[in-house]
Amino acid sequence: MPARKLSRKLSLAAIRRVALSLPGVEEGTSYGTPAWRTGKRMLARLHQDGQSIVLKIGNETRDHLLQADPETFFVTDHYRGHPMVLARLDRLSAPDLHKLLARAISLRP
Repeated sequence: MPARKLSRKLSLAAIRRVALSLPGVEEGTSYGTPAWRTGKRMLARLHQDGQSIVLKIGNETRDHLLQADPETFFVTDHYRGHPMVLARLDRLSAPDLHKLLARAISLRP
């Protein structure tokens, strides 16, 4: 996914619109922050820093995103070794978030 510098960060309202537009996605919480799931599978959650979103995207996609756009995508020690990636909300567009969440839904449990 190409990096895009946006004029403002992706808002919680915009994240909700994107996530809930996908079939079967429901909102709940995880670690006290808004989270989106299909069934019991977490797809994404707002990171507690309020500046990024955690996406369960699979190891292969995570590795690709980290290499292709390290200014947008990163991993903290907490998520190292897990099929998760964090994305900075001031660099992520709604269409790219939609693609990432759709990919997360398509992953096998």
